[in-house]
Amino acid sequence: MTQSPAAPRQAELITVEGGAKPDIAILESEERVPWQGHTARYALPEVYAAIKAHKTTLLFVNTRSQAELLFQELWRINDDTLPIALHHGSLDVGQRRKVEAAMARNELRAVVATSTLDLGIDWGDVDLVIHVGAPKGASRLAQRIGRANHRMDEPSKAILVPANRFEVMECRAALDANYLGHQDTPPLREGALDVLAQHVLGMAVAAPFRADDLYAEVTSAAPYAGLSRETFDRIVEFVATGGYALKVYERYAKIKLTEDGTWRLTHPRFAQQYRMNAGTIIEAPMLEIRLIGRRTRSAIARGGRPLGKIEEAFLETLSPGDTFLFAGEVLRFEGIHETSCLVTKATSEEPKVPYYGGSKFPLSTYLAKEVRAMLADPARWSVLPDQVRDWLAIQKLKSIIPGPNDLLVETFPNGKLFHMVLYPFEGRLAHQTLGMLLTRRLERARAMPLGFVATDYSISIWGRRDMGAMIADGSLSLDALFDEDMLGDDLESWMADSWLLKRSFRQCAVISGLIEKRHPGQEKTGRQVTVSSDLVYDVLRAHEPDHILMQATWADAATGLLDVSRVSDLLARIKHHIVHIDLDQISPLAVPVMLEIGRESVVGEARDADLREASREAMIALAMGEPGD
Repeated sequence: MTQSPAAPRQAELITVEGGAKPDIAILESEERVPWQGHTARYALPEVYAAIKAHKTTLLFVNTRSQAELLFQELWRINDDTLPIALHHGSLDVGQRRKVEAAMARNELRAVVATSTLDLGIDWGDVDLVIHVGAPKGASRLAQRIGRANHRMDEPSKAILVPANRFEVMECRAALDANYLGHQDTPPLREGALDVLAQHVLGMAVAAPFRADDLYAEVTSAAPYAGLSRETFDRIVEFVATGGYALKVYERYAKIKLTEDGTWRLTHPRFAQQYRMNAGTIIEAPMLEIRLIGRRTRSAIARGGRPLGKIEEAFLETLSPGDTFLFAGEVLRFEGIHETSCLVTKATSEEPKVPYYGGSKFPLSTYLAKEVRAMLADPARWSVLPDQVRDWLAIQKLKSIIPGPNDLLVETFPNGKLFHMVLYPFEGRLAHQTLGMLLTRRLERARAMPLGFVATDYSISIWGRRDMGAMIADGSLSLDALFDEDMLGDDLESWMADSWLLKRSFRQCAVISGLIEKRHPGQEKTGRQVTVSSDLVYDVLRAHEPDHILMQATWADAATGLLDVSRVSDLLARIKHHIVHIDLDQISPLAVPVMLEIGRESVVGEARDADLREASREAMIALAMGEPGD
């Protein structure tokens, strides 16, 4: 809560000395550090050796997909048959509890985990944490390495395993931050309006309330300290009627103003509905995975052992017979029955890996700044592996190394197309948004862009016209291209036509109580919720575009899916600091993002894979100036 300067102090600041300093190292592999990717497969023999040398090791990754891949690869090389387990949020609860119990009994040598094991590991003799891939935040790394030797007087031991060359610098920045005690806690964001709507209904479920009293209480909380009375009243009206476009429907009228000036529930059933649907964590639509026998593959198969849950969106990309990794096993997709995904055990050399919405951490602002500073200062390169140091040195010879506040824009031809590569170092979410906005502007400038790809560190845009030549002759202005006004009409027109708004609206509608997923004796599937929310969205967009829930949707999308505030900060930072270098060929710094283009392969097409590998090696040789360029 906020504290008024005139009010008595409600809390004191207590500063305590920390415990033993952690023992953190970055893995120095004898193998070549990859240019791109997130699996760190190159270092698995050394990771396995570290597991063998310790009693219990926690291996943290950032996504559930990475966890599945790492677990599968470790078992592939587990010649000593060490007991290694898997733990992530989509696995069946029973399976997770078995892993936790085995860990508490010190029966496991290693556990591959996501954020599900970030907290509460006070049992088991964990003596090593290995973080596979860059941590994306100094605070997250500090939390995770603290799981080893969880005692104040013993140093936590951790090894960081960067998955690619940019991640080497990010791991070094995170390591330095931990020794200096730096944190990267994000700034406090304004309170969400859909959450406020749920709270208003919850207060009415508890007891009748007066609007003046509730407004005073809500604005005493720091996230809502700036909430206007007008917006608060619109939220109350939304809970009472659903808004102008929906007020004709009785099911949206949940509270009413009575003669004594209090707001009360219109019917007791809304209290039951509220209790069944309360909560603000909305997962992507999921189906339960059930392992069935080969004799029960028919579409009407029932039963089967539950393995966990998987996103519907991933299953929509599969056909019966396709294989994928889950719970450390290769599974064959047999079909969908009601709310279950039916699978059988299978073997495959190249199974697909499920993806999970919301599981990717963005690169923190603090680490992004530190990586830019490290890149800009050759004196700090001495702590980097020789191959990474050589990569940066060749970049300095062939192009330039950008300053800490500069935006380097490189243009060069590649085959029959022309590329523009920029290096903002602001995280994948912000880069995705910036890439979409830039391609719209390049279309208007008749640069004929064809697409873009974004990583945590850079963006590559390709098209049919020579963008370097356009910049040179003045037909394309970089100052105009990166002007802050792109966050005005360009952003609004793109978001209005994008599926992102519908995706955000679905979450806001569920959190605010407009759409209820759970009913007595029944639960809507993800598809049913999506259909319902899409219908309401279309109605509001056509008849009440300024509806308070539409306002909440824009705010939520701008913060969670688009990272608009970070794009805004970037555009302000690079104003008058844009450095353009026109090249005849790809630069070393551009290789990682260029290799992301068309990275997805088609299983079984060996000839195409061979061609892609040959193209990859030719690109690297060209950038690094090796023989044959």
